[in-house]
Amino acid sequence: MLKDWLGPKAAALEARGLTRRLRARAADEVLIDLAGNDYLGLACDSRVVEAAVAAVREWGAGATASRLVTGTTALHAELESELADYAGHEAGLVFSSGYLANLGVVTALGGPGTVLVSDEHVHASIVDACRLARSRVEVVPHSDVEAVGKVLAERSEPHAVVLVESVYSVLGDAAPLEQLAGLALEHDAVLVVDEAHGLGVTGGGRGSVAAAGLAGLEHVIVTMTLSKAMASQGGVVLGPAVLREHLVNRARSFIFDTGLNPAACAAALAALRVLQGEPDRPAQIHRTAARLAEACGVRPSSGAVVSVPMPGPREAVAAAEACLASGVRVGVFRPPSVPDGISRLRLTAHAGLSDEDLERACQVISSAIQEVS
Repeated sequence: MLKDWLGPKAAALEARGLTRRLRARAADEVLIDLAGNDYLGLACDSRVVEAAVAAVREWGAGATASRLVTGTTALHAELESELADYAGHEAGLVFSSGYLANLGVVTALGGPGTVLVSDEHVHASIVDACRLARSRVEVVPHSDVEAVGKVLAERSEPHAVVLVESVYSVLGDAAPLEQLAGLALEHDAVLVVDEAHGLGVTGGGRGSVAAAGLAGLEHVIVTMTLSKAMASQGGVVLGPAVLREHLVNRARSFIFDTGLNPAACAAALAALRVLQGEPDRPAQIHRTAARLAEACGVRPSSGAVVSVPMPGPREAVAAAEACLASGVRVGVFRPPSVPDGISRLRLTAHAGLSDEDLERACQVISSAIQEVS
């Protein structure tokens, strides 16, 4: 039955060049990696790794239960406190993934009395959260402040939440946070900013919300992932203490999920402390991203991700395969992962890349693009 049901769907994807396949990587492979999200270059840093190992020895391999049962450890509390302090917020709550953090905060704030105003380029986790929130959802054109203001002004609901990313993962552009925060305040709304690509990268590492002077404002909420710059896994929601209390009692993706494992908490804590002790790392990310953009003939990104438009999905995959054959791994964005339907190579800059490897990567990527285009 499943073969007859799913076979035609798989064939349709293959015909359009949109089939996705898993490829296991080896621990000892020798490649220049520009596909992962290890922005600060800390995933294999001995300080981060040893912190995770020590946590496993002390706490065990898993959290053992949901956070409200026995899944909260001292490491969770430390991570929440230090992240909130670093990013300039009153309180934080750690989830077991960034995806679940977005699901949790949006659904906990949503409901029949709330309108959700979502930028059309937001991450899939926010899209799914909107679908689950039981709210009216208004999707507005990308970074269109006027459109957001119109929805807020004309709404009938008593509550409103504006949903954006600080740095968008596909185009690499920055949201107009100051204008959006001003609009939200004017219309008694809340602004939720996903800083997945901001933490450790923008604002000297503290993120775009802090850089814009918006951190700690009562109507501004931040979500973050720990799986990118923090070299670990998990997610966090930062904001006022009253929000934290609300999420503990209302966020289903927090209440009914096993807590983030202690090793991941310890690794993220160690990465955060390295970042605080070595504050030049974010600047290196931007220098690397600028050089990659220059080599590919595209505009510099506001963050670590450099997106290179390709003629189509097959060309994007072919270019990535050509890069891999020459020892450079790059990512590929294809529909439906791209909000504008344009397939792209996705290059992620990281602070651990040497000048020699960077120049080698630029040469390989440039040649691959020319070859398939």
